[in-house]
Amino acid sequence: MSRGWDWESGEGLLGLDDPGEWDLAFERGEARLGTAVIGLAFHCSLAEASPRIARAMRLPDAAQRGFAFTAAGHAARLNGELTPELYAALRAEGPRGVAEHPIRDTLTFVPFLRLPPWFKRRWVYVAVRDRLEAWWLGCVYGIEGAWRAVRGHSS
Repeated sequence: MSRGWDWESGEGLLGLDDPGEWDLAFERGEARLGTAVIGLAFHCSLAEASPRIARAMRLPDAAQRGFAFTAAGHAARLNGELTPELYAALRAEGPRGVAEHPIRDTLTFVPFLRLPPWFKRRWVYVAVRDRLEAWWLGCVYGIEGAWRAVRGHSS
């Protein structure tokens, strides 16, 4: 155990701030590498964390892959940008499933002009869809309210 990191239980891994320790754990085949890259996203530079996050996105364990995608979302929030390899990994995974929230985080926290072309198109799509959904729900709620008012007065 190093500096409070317990690879077996996962305790302390969100505080991991040593990319070299993560690399050694990867070579040993530790089970909680996805959890640990969240710590790297919080405590290391994007340049240090990015290759490890991308590697963790390809882990065989689905839960740990999910944590790696979460780490990418945190990296976007904290840095206001991602590396080309993280943009590529998010795009390859697509907007459904495990990458949905990290893609949304990227669209929210990375300035539009700094997004790659696919993410710019996705940003426009999401913005239009969200606006249409808000309009639709407003109409539905208005109609429901009017219907309740009519039914309440006709009794």
